[in-house]
Amino acid sequence: MAKTPDDKKPEQKPATRLVNGGRDPFSYHGFVNPPVHHASTVLYRTADDLLSSRGRYHYGRRGTPTSDALEQAIAEIEGPACAGVALVPSGLSAISFALLSVVGAGDHILVSDSVYEPTRIVCDTVLKRLGVETTYYDPLIGSDIAKLFKPNTKLVFLEAPGSLTFEMQDVPAIAAVAHAKGALVAIDNTWATPLYFRALDFGVDLSIIAGTKYIGGHADVMIGIISANRAAWPQLHKTIGTLGLCVGPDDMYLALRGLRTLGVRLARHQESGLKIARWMQQRPEVARVLYPPLESDPGHAIWNRDFSGACGLFGVVLKPPPEAAVRAFLDALTLFGLGYSWGGFESLAIPFDCTKTRTATQWKPGGPTLRFHIGLEDTDDLIADLERGFAALAAAR
Repeated sequence: MAKTPDDKKPEQKPATRLVNGGRDPFSYHGFVNPPVHHASTVLYRTADDLLSSRGRYHYGRRGTPTSDALEQAIAEIEGPACAGVALVPSGLSAISFALLSVVGAGDHILVSDSVYEPTRIVCDTVLKRLGVETTYYDPLIGSDIAKLFKPNTKLVFLEAPGSLTFEMQDVPAIAAVAHAKGALVAIDNTWATPLYFRALDFGVDLSIIAGTKYIGGHADVMIGIISANRAAWPQLHKTIGTLGLCVGPDDMYLALRGLRTLGVRLARHQESGLKIARWMQQRPEVARVLYPPLESDPGHAIWNRDFSGACGLFGVVLKPPPEAAVRAFLDALTLFGLGYSWGGFESLAIPFDCTKTRTATQWKPGGPTLRFHIGLEDTDDLIADLERGFAALAAAR
């Protein structure tokens, strides 16, 4: 269990908290980084200590100094509303166990129609088998979500901006309705991270991050992070412990190392993302760019009101070319890798199609859609790579 930030400490800027959270060098001989504990069994000095479970640590699965360091560092950037942080093996497991910590047989949940597709699969398979009913809602619904509540509605699950399609949701408005109805609120906050959107400050009870992405930052770790407020933490902590979830120490170390540079990396991702998104807007092959930081984006006002920054992930709708031309565009790219996930130092591109997964709304973009992650490469080189892609697209028309 993570310790929450110390209210007595002077208020520090986010970049300072990223560097110093979870570190106490002179408690481990002055070394800058916390040690990595590969641990299962914890020894007790006496039988009395053993039988009374006396001591900070009891078993490796239940926590080590390494997990404490990462949890405390995350709690620092989540802010004072954070009552605890749980570490799990992946972003999807963070989503799954956040859901399982709240719902049970006979319950009903509301889930944004724009969520990450594996979230929908969890709801439609595992939760359905356990007797939990899911209703998907229009991500633009705002406070009108009140009409969808049932007496047994226990949770609203948001994602802002939406996965692949990047719709912004009015998080505080939805949270106010949910709490008035006696329900909790969870959000997939991977896109902004708590550095750019402190979800718990906006009425969210469970904030979920795929630490695999920007927290790790180097495409070499799988880890999920769930931060909870006082209303949601006790049951989350109990659920994670009872079901035996834990993360390997080397993965925790990689996430903690990545966290130290999150501020400078995310600022670069945002700067480069905005530059290339604006360049994309001027391309004759592009119908529109899906990116809330753009003033032309339908979600810009909400993003500008609630978020303090953005990452380098956005979508592009092309003016309709043949499918072969889209593939030629992707095949011509040399700096943009073709692969799933995002948030690492490398730029990525994938095609996507949400027309078959939406159930509460219709996705009609008007042309083929691509998702880009803008990495840490020089933007001039990335633009040159995209120009090669568009030249290949034109040749294949």
